[in-house]
Amino acid sequence: MSLSRRHFLGSMGALAFGGMMAPGAAHAVSLMDPFNVPAAMDSGSLKLGDGIPYAGGPRGLLDVYVPRNPRGRAPVLQFIYGGGWNRGERADYNFVGHAYASRGFVTVIGDYRLVPEVTYPAFLYDAAVQAKWIEDNIGAFGGDANKLYLAGHSAGAYNAVMLGLDPAFFREARVSLKIRGIAGLAGPYDFYPFEYNEVREAFGYAANPEGTQPVRLVNENSPPMFLASGLGDPIVRPINTETLAARLREHNVPVDERYYDGIGHMEIVTSIGAMLRWRAPVLEDTVNFFASLGALDA
Repeated sequence: MSLSRRHFLGSMGALAFGGMMAPGAAHAVSLMDPFNVPAAMDSGSLKLGDGIPYAGGPRGLLDVYVPRNPRGRAPVLQFIYGGGWNRGERADYNFVGHAYASRGFVTVIGDYRLVPEVTYPAFLYDAAVQAKWIEDNIGAFGGDANKLYLAGHSAGAYNAVMLGLDPAFFREARVSLKIRGIAGLAGPYDFYPFEYNEVREAFGYAANPEGTQPVRLVNENSPPMFLASGLGDPIVRPINTETLAARLREHNVPVDERYYDGIGHMEIVTSIGAMLRWRAPVLEDTVNFFASLGALDA
């Protein structure tokens, strides 16, 4: 039995991986709502763009967060949320946008098409098209497109890491930017064969299933990565982080590997927000990693 089958999902099963948000398209009720009230968000930031089209359709919209008091051109962070590739809303992650903007990053969070409307690799192309929008437009928001960093949680971590490992997506979207670094939080990176329904629905039609796996795509040109998991995560097991980090080191790619005691699958992202930041230093650790790559250099 492969590592992916034994360790990708825990006892909560695939439903938990794909169903952390309330079902349905409406945002009336969300488990993330408490983190998005003004009192729970960082004040050193502004939401300067809300629902900006980067592609056609209701899922082709993005938001932009900026530092309240910028010091020249700011580095850019493209954050990709999770939800098992079949759900998620950018509005649920306002707190993430404000958190990173308060630390000096122009932060972009966009929606993307979901299963069953699309399957792999459409959601990756959507993320690449967001990057093209960043390349063409982020200067108007005070961002430096030449300092592009990616971050993601869960399925979003997979998406972010895949953009860094497979340059075909940026080529297809005609993105010429270089990804300076990636932060993957609780991401699945080694889950073939596809055992669970949610994963089969998203990836089961891939012409080259093994080519969908990040652990198989690492090479010496891969971007530096910050990879982290909560040790209390039964949904996407920490061995995903361990395996991808080891593969990066085999190819001499810089990697910062972190594990947070007592932190579960959703807590690793909610701890980015001001309300639960005391639980784990995820925001500080990711910002420090990007800073080590020159993100905040004048």
